[in-house]
Amino acid sequence: MNTSDIVAALTRIYEEETPSQEDLISLLSVSDDAGLRLIFETADRVRRRHVGNTVPVRGIIEFSNYCRNACRYCGLNRDNRALRRYRLDRELILDAVDAVEGEGVNTIVLQSGEDGALDPSWLARLIGEIKAQADAAVTLSVGEWPGEYYRLWREAGADRFLLKHETANPSLYEELHEGAAFGERTAHLRLLKALGYQVGAGNIVGLPGQTAKDLAADILFMKELSVDMAGIGPFIPHPHTALAGVPEGSLVMTLKVVALTRIVLKDVHLPATTALGSIHPLGREMALSAGANVIMVDITPAPYAALYEIYPGRRGAGEEIFRRLAAIRQIIHSCGRTIASGRGDAIRLCKKHPED
Repeated sequence: MNTSDIVAALTRIYEEETPSQEDLISLLSVSDDAGLRLIFETADRVRRRHVGNTVPVRGIIEFSNYCRNACRYCGLNRDNRALRRYRLDRELILDAVDAVEGEGVNTIVLQSGEDGALDPSWLARLIGEIKAQADAAVTLSVGEWPGEYYRLWREAGADRFLLKHETANPSLYEELHEGAAFGERTAHLRLLKALGYQVGAGNIVGLPGQTAKDLAADILFMKELSVDMAGIGPFIPHPHTALAGVPEGSLVMTLKVVALTRIVLKDVHLPATTALGSIHPLGREMALSAGANVIMVDITPAPYAALYEIYPGRRGAGEEIFRRLAAIRQIIHSCGRTIASGRGDAIRLCKKHPED
């Protein structure tokens, strides 16, 4: 694509209610430096216009690395016998919340594998205790559960739910997720929206067999679902999975997907994911300059953080919490941005326009 073609396609995907898959595929094929710069700079302008210049910081507590699933790409899969498993107790979790009080972390993300031993009432009580202890939103990222659990947790005070769709190609999804169906994942996402959660989805870039058409479909799926958050990261192979020998996802392609998601979805919250920072030392800074507006900091206690091994080599996993927080502040300030003071709720729920 020449410059004028890129500009025209970027304009169309921004302005059209339903962008064309063909335009997205063409833009995903751009590889020259000038074309990439145009895509990233456009995404950054759209980010500034629709979500402003502040960066919400989310604190993630990975409270269990047990998982009942056998997903072919994930190091937490139930067949990984090399992984030392753990579950955090209530006191450790609340201590982690207390540690970041007043540090600009205004969302607590409770994340785990799909732990078959999870007591829904225990999690509901924990949500209530966190909400009573901290002036923060609570996001859940715990996998698929019966609708009555989602209702219980919502009534307990959970604000958001992150359930990444990983890929919108049903065949590829079902190949990667043993015994699961893409339609079931979609049904869970729609139920979560109906229950009043701010809902996040997201995809993995660089899965084996994935095409530009698949990535375009991911963006359009999130547009159709009108997600509030979109977590987009590169595939990173884990040695104790079925995909151990597959090459990792491309940094540039992941950044293109982030940028085009921003242009299409406009006011979505887009994290500069830890996975991007794990495949390139400046990956998160690059994402913040290509449309991302949110950053996550792992506040799991250090002895356990390194054991939440979705993929190997997670950036900062072995560091003490305040070193991780300092690194996040440095990233945000290096991009000329400031930490958001509010909870970072979905833009559609905010009463006033974001800062310019």
